[in-house]
Amino acid sequence: MEFTTLGRSDLRVSRICLGTMTFGEQVDEAASHALLDSAVAQGINFIDMAEMYPVPARAETFADTERIIGRWLGSRPGLREKLVIATKVSGPSRGYGWIRQGSPDLTAADIISACEASLQRLQTDHIDLYQIHWPARHVPMFGGQFFEPAKDQPVTPILAQLEALGQLVKAGKVRHIGLSNETPHGVAEFVHLAEQQGLPRVVSVQNAYSLVNRVPENGLDEALYRHQVSLLAYSPLGFGTLTGKYDASGLADPTAGRLALFESMKKQRWARPETLAAARRYNALARDHGLTPTRMALAWCYGRWQTASTIIGVTSQAQLDEDIAAWGTVLAPELLAEIDKVRWEIRDPAQ
Repeated sequence: MEFTTLGRSDLRVSRICLGTMTFGEQVDEAASHALLDSAVAQGINFIDMAEMYPVPARAETFADTERIIGRWLGSRPGLREKLVIATKVSGPSRGYGWIRQGSPDLTAADIISACEASLQRLQTDHIDLYQIHWPARHVPMFGGQFFEPAKDQPVTPILAQLEALGQLVKAGKVRHIGLSNETPHGVAEFVHLAEQQGLPRVVSVQNAYSLVNRVPENGLDEALYRHQVSLLAYSPLGFGTLTGKYDASGLADPTAGRLALFESMKKQRWARPETLAAARRYNALARDHGLTPTRMALAWCYGRWQTASTIIGVTSQAQLDEDIAAWGTVLAPELLAEIDKVRWEIRDPAQ
């Protein structure tokens, strides 16, 4: 396993990060612990979660993923300090009325209280990377394509959020901070305010990046490069669409995966007909070149200069092993050219 340093920090993380949004919903606690043990044994030291996990988000399971991982950490003495533990505070409510009573804002007090709760659930005295899951201000995200000034509403300013994160860092409860589902403007503002006010600098941004969503290449990558902030690529398999499992049946077979299993997910960008059609083209391209769709999609993401660490999500040991085994796969120049040709024609259907 290769390792890299996030941003200007001292965090050394594996180039593959284990995402855990399925733990507590599709994966029970015993299986979650087994997958965590296996990931660590195979060289992964970077574990990512969020207070709102597992998904689909439900009031009954809110924060269960952190509880599961907290019990795992608590039952394995000496392991905690070998890992980089990352979690996230939810942004303003997106219909999740059980998160801060459905607040349309993310205040400084919200950030601090959410962090305290995550620390308790994780059974640890510090979080290595604490991230804002999505911005408080209006931005096009989770399938939104355009910034609309009319939707802008007064919310807690970035500076106040940054100051709250700074309090957590000063108290030793958080080592470093990051963002998620962020824009070039947001990255620049967080960095500039940190430098102006002597506050902690963000070290990473966690955004979707895959063959069906290359949006980070439309300006975010330059912002990250110029400001020395690392990209954590999530959904490199396009929520499973780039594994080939939906190619034949689409979303008709609930045993295929979560896009077909959960009705709420059929409304997401990953389930768009355009996304499924694009994925079929990429998957066919992989097979034409003697690769499984999973290996090609992951090799592409692993090998991008933009990507510091790629977040993989799994529900089985076989998936974990396949995802890790894809590390080191080098795609031929002619295959990369064909991938770019498809992208030129279809752009980013899962934006």
